[in-house]
Amino acid sequence: MPLRNEEISVIGHRNPDTDSICSAIAYATLKNLSENTDIYVPKMAGQPNEETRYVLKKFDVKFPVYVNDIRSKIHDIKIGETAGVDRGISLKKAWNLMKELNVVTLPITKNDRLEGVITTDDIAESYMDVYDNNILSTAHTKYKNIAETIDGEIILGNPESYYIEGKVHIAAAAPELMEQRIKKNDLVILSNRIESQLCAIKMQAGCIVACNNAQIQDDVLEEAKKINCTIIITPHDTFTTARLINQSMPISYFMTRENIIKFHTSEFVDDIRNVMAKKRFRNFPVLDSKDRYVGMISRRDLLDTDKKKVILVDHNEKSQAVEGIDSTEILEIIDHHRIAAIETISPVYFRNQPLGCTATIVYQMYLEKGIEVPKKIAGILCAAILSDTLLYKSPTCTAIDKMAAEQLARIADIDTETFAKEMFNAGSNLKKKSSEAIFYQDFKKFSSDGLDFGVGQINAMTAEDLDAIRDRLIKYLDKAYKEHGEMDIFFMLTNILEESTELLYVGDNAGQLIEEAFGIVPDINSAVIKGMVSRKKQLIPALMAAISN
Repeated sequence: MPLRNEEISVIGHRNPDTDSICSAIAYATLKNLSENTDIYVPKMAGQPNEETRYVLKKFDVKFPVYVNDIRSKIHDIKIGETAGVDRGISLKKAWNLMKELNVVTLPITKNDRLEGVITTDDIAESYMDVYDNNILSTAHTKYKNIAETIDGEIILGNPESYYIEGKVHIAAAAPELMEQRIKKNDLVILSNRIESQLCAIKMQAGCIVACNNAQIQDDVLEEAKKINCTIIITPHDTFTTARLINQSMPISYFMTRENIIKFHTSEFVDDIRNVMAKKRFRNFPVLDSKDRYVGMISRRDLLDTDKKKVILVDHNEKSQAVEGIDSTEILEIIDHHRIAAIETISPVYFRNQPLGCTATIVYQMYLEKGIEVPKKIAGILCAAILSDTLLYKSPTCTAIDKMAAEQLARIADIDTETFAKEMFNAGSNLKKKSSEAIFYQDFKKFSSDGLDFGVGQINAMTAEDLDAIRDRLIKYLDKAYKEHGEMDIFFMLTNILEESTELLYVGDNAGQLIEEAFGIVPDINSAVIKGMVSRKKQLIPALMAAISN
């Protein structure tokens, strides 16, 4: 599979039919074959209906990827792969890491789970704040951190132990004054004076830090062992050691744990851009679907985000396009419907022909490019033509459509009439489907002269198949009418063999439009229109003419 930032989606309309899905698959295949690449990926903007499922399974063709929103998500862009750090590392180590990685935020993780974050601001504040001399133990600082921070060496004691009790003292006074100030478990910074070292041990200090690489004599070591006193030697002088030692505190003491602003890889870039704009932070943690830490994202990452590239097939109207189409870069449009309003950033390749099916256009493009149609692709292209033309009965069907279907049938080794009946029967098996699923199986929105309306359609081989769902759909139309902002809604129950349609309707203007468009007075819920099978060529133009009048 191509990388997400290279991928070009080939996608049909919402509530896709067989032509929409099969043409997307076939055209993506053609583009990859002709350009010797794999970056064109077929996708679908809705779940396939039973007819389409039958077609794809019969020819053993993989179902396209389903997307309900084409906008870029975090997983589509490159994010910073800043590794998580342990909560126990020192402030100094964290600061050095930030400089090395050129970041201002470090994620703190444990077993790939986010525990918190620390920023350069947090560290700067820790340096500037005035702490009492208990802070090192209050922060539960590991001796290993202390030694690393002051470039020292632990010559006695366990590096993994924690300094958890006592204050920090600088032993600059005489031993008799030290005895008055040093308490049990304190950390004492001192020089190479043996009497000061022994005094600190006598007062049961928890840790001695000897500056200027002071040598610790054996008798001092022996006494220190008796009270489990840790001894660290540092090359720095007393002032430098005292200045650095607070930087040994673990970042866990300063990190942000609660109310961390974080995002998931499945979130839309548009949405997180709005969140980022309202926050002062520059970097934000990203988690995957299982809440595992994967990286950091910044405002700059979003500035560098390329729009997703798409090719539209079998539609060119925004109302029928996948959600988020405005946030993409449209490269091509291949369609056989009326030309409506989809705005593009720059000129695109737009191929629109007055044929009965988009699949016919796609087949022509295989021939034009001299690309042999694979047997499986021939099968699904043929199925799409038979479906859209209702086995050549639709007035949208042209001689070119029929010729293309028969040529494709020979490549796929199928009989068009036998296969079409099997396909239509599979699509007519609607008894187990919900009213909502049937309604949205092939539903499209249209607009004319400021009036919005929607049209759904179901094709069946027999009147019995349609009668089985008729009453359920009439009831559901009222619900759909309210859900769609009370625009007029029509639904075509099309009998393929009888070449007629019962047109169900709901809406303030719907009945009047049917009367003006077809010269018949409709019943309360429906009107039977003989000879009508095509939404595209018979119903939509007639309704739009009535609206204009």
